Amino acid sequence: MKKILLTAGILIAIISASYAQTYNPIGQVTSKMSESQKMEKYFNPITTAVPFLLIAPDARGAGIGDIGSCSSPDANSQHYNPSKYVFSKSKFGISFSYSPWLTSLSKQLGINLAYLATYWKITDMDAIAFSLRYFHLGKIDFTDEYGQIYASPSPNEFAIDFTYARKLTDVFSMAITPRFIYSNITASYDMYNSSGKPGLAGAADLSMCYEQDFRTKGLENSTVRLGINISNMGNKMTYSSNASPDARDFLPANLKIGLSYTMDFDRYNKLTIMGEMNKLLVPTPPKWDTDTTTHGRVIVAGIDNKVSSAQGIFQSFYDAPAGFMEELYEFSWAYGIEYSYNDLLFVRTGGFFESKYKGNRKFLTFGAGIHYNIFQIDVSYLFAVSSQHHPLEHTLRFTLSFDL
Repeated sequence: MKKILLTAGILIAIISASYAQTYNPIGQVTSKMSESQKMEKYFNPITTAVPFLLIAPDARGAGIGDIGSCSSPDANSQHYNPSKYVFSKSKFGISFSYSPWLTSLSKQLGINLAYLATYWKITDMDAIAFSLRYFHLGKIDFTDEYGQIYASPSPNEFAIDFTYARKLTDVFSMAITPRFIYSNITASYDMYNSSGKPGLAGAADLSMCYEQDFRTKGLENSTVRLGINISNMGNKMTYSSNASPDARDFLPANLKIGLSYTMDFDRYNKLTIMGEMNKLLVPTPPKWDTDTTTHGRVIVAGIDNKVSSAQGIFQSFYDAPAGFMEELYEFSWAYGIEYSYNDLLFVRTGGFFESKYKGNRKFLTFGAGIHYNIFQIDVSYLFAVSSQHHPLEHTLRFTLSFDL
């Protein structure tokens, strides 16, 4: 009898071990899964505080697939790559942009984004710039547990930043951009038994630009630009006065790398082709399960993302629960084309592509601009191409600029 019980126990242990390796009720990755199966288990988008900081605010950049790190400098370079300012042919510029937001969901929401940017080249080697970004979230109804509306505030967010850019060589420049961020999405109302307050944060961008002109057979001139911008590096944010450090949210720190090639066919016709890569420098959320022994939560895949902002930037390159393949899916890609006639008429198009496992933003963009004397007017339109309904579809942006 003892031999039978011992044999049965061994068989149960072997079957249980085999079953545990092939079955996972919470989506745990196993070695027998293909890479696509692993990613299906790990629909794992990264969320941050104040995502409005990543929205392309102007019509020109929005018209070329949200690209701006490697395009020619203009007043709105503050958002994409402020180090480009020192390569500007103008001494001074100012721009105002406006965009109704989420119009495909409801035109009555009243959500909109406004952006003011200006720069001044102090010398041929130095430039300073300033921008103000304001995001109005419209009217939002707050309800209690019975569904009764007890408040209808109009939350808002804004960011103010300043840039100093400097040429280190004739073809290479760098810039530093400190930023103050204010986010009052709770309108200071108490929520979930927490004392609500506006979120405050400080951040900074570090950007670089390489620009080189050279002669090419059959062209009047050619220009190559390489742009890099590491943006929104700063402290975590919270909307509760009694939140613990672990409950604070990361800012949308982001790495942007772009490359462009401009062809001057003659004094009138110019074409620029550009491509850009983006990656959030924010830790990927791990996968959790409940420990049946201690009845506590344990990480079953990935790395704990309750770390400092600085550590999170480095950890974001190797912490994806599904491994290397998921890390690759966290990169988004964009392309853009801009044609100009006599620096008077501009036509633009582009595309932006993000993995379906990380947000599924996929859209094509179109834009146009007219530049007359010191004035320039730009407009852009976004057309979503993902299989699911996209709230950003039909988004329009308008920009009015002045260059001296």
